[in-house]
Parts: sequence; structure tokens; C-alpha cells
Amino acid sequence: MRMNATRAILAVVLSSALAGTASAQEPKKRLLVVGQSKGYQHEAISTAMVALYNLGRGNGLWDTTFRTDCGAITKKPLKYEAKNLDHYDALVFFTDGNLDMDDEQKAALLSFVRDDGKGFIGVHSAAITFTSWPEYGAMLGGVFDGHPWGQFDAPLIVEAPDFPGLGRLPRSFTLKDEIYQIKNFARNDVRVLMRLDRDKLDLSKKGVHAKDNDFAVVWARNYGKGRVLYNGLGHREEAWNRPDLQEMWVESVKWSLGMVPGDVQPRAKP
Repeated sequence: MRMNATRAILAVVLSSALAGTASAQEPKKRLLVVGQSKGYQHEAISTAMVALYNLGRGNGLWDTTFRTDCGAITKKPLKYEAKNLDHYDALVFFTDGNLDMDDEQKAALLSFVRDDGKGFIGVHSAAITFTSWPEYGAMLGGVFDGHPWGQFDAPLIVEAPDFPGLGRLPRSFTLKDEIYQIKNFARNDVRVLMRLDRDKLDLSKKGVHAKDNDFAVVWARNYGKGRVLYNGLGHREEAWNRPDLQEMWVESVKWSLGMVPGDVQPRAKP
């Protein structure tokens, strides 16, 4: 009887050890962060890159590759064993302007998300990237339409506390940042996760265009088989250094990598 019990315990211990080994050997997800600027050079890009690298390394969930060019955005084989898009599970753009991408690369970017079911995160000035390429704006969910308030104490409302990374943020808070106004945007195409509090905005500012006074800051959507998230924060380093906002970035990356679920069903404006 004791022998059978001992064998059973050993079997459980061995099984647990093997399961732990298998889990430890699971390949990490791969994140490609592109920080090319063809216009204004955001100083926070380097801060963002370091933050995403350290956050992925700290939780052991993903490996981060940095590029300040767009050479990896292709499905073509690359020289010297360099990795193309097929190597990665999600892509982050902290970019601006018309990037150095030809038609094949543009098609590869869209296919990476739409057809391969991968993830894309656009950070801040990703909305002022390829503003004359309609397909990019359609994937992202909107494009830059000015920043009438400049850098200011932005009054923010968390509209979707159930979405990964937003539950621990205050429902309303202020953050000094530069928030873009967005055009070619429709609430019925995305789920707005965070917005500006219109009741605390100076709507008389020159350049305020949104007639409905609906200013989305963070949103998520599906694009074909893939996942797209835009986060308009990040112009200043504070958005990368605050622990609660770091958790937001971690969970956003996990969602883009397909590691956690997130409801992207559009909602009407509150």
C-alpha cells in the first residue's frame, strides 16, 4: 500500500517537473519595434524602445527587436540571415512621416495583420505616419488631424476598464502629454478604450475640428484575422515610466500577441 502511494507521489512529481520543463521551453513571442522618423523626431522613441525591451525581458513573455529603419517589413528573404516579418508575432510603430517602404513592403505590412493574424500597435505618432496612404489609415482606424492643445494636462477617461491593462488605471485622470485629434475615424469601426474628457477641454482652441466633440485617445479593433491597437499617449517620457501605464503597455502587447483576450466590439459614444 505504501509502495503504491510512493509511486503515485513520484508520478505526480515527475509529471509536474516535466510539465514545468515543457512550459519553460515554450518559445517566447517576438515583437518588432520600428522607430523610424521621417518628420519630427520624438525623443520618447528611445525611451519607448527601452521600456518595451525591459518589460518583455522582465516578464519573460516576449523578445524585442528594435529597428530604426523599415528593412524588416517585408515577406521577401533577407541577406545575412536577417529576419523579415514572418519571424515576428506583433509589430509596434512609433514612427512618423512617409517611411522608407516600397509597394511590396506596404502590402506585406497589411498582410501581416490581415491575413497572418498577427498584431499591430501604433504608438502616438503612428497616426501621422503614411497620412496619404488610405489603406494604412483604414487598418489603424484613423489618422492625424492636428493637436490643438499641444502638450497639456490631458483630462483622460478610461472608457473600457475591462480591456487588458486598463483595469487598474483611475477611471479619470490627467497626464501631461500631446494628444492628437483624429480624422477618418468612426466609433462603429473600433472599440474606444480611452478618450479625452470633453467637459474639461477648451473647445474654442483654434484647430478643434471634431463636431461631435468625441476625442478618442486609445482604441482597439480587428483587422481581418489580426489585432490592431492605437495608443495616442507616449509623446513624453512620463507615459513610459509610470508603473500603472507600464502595465497598460504590457497588457496591450500581450493582447496584440494573442496572449490575452480583449473585447473589441464597438460601443456608442457615452
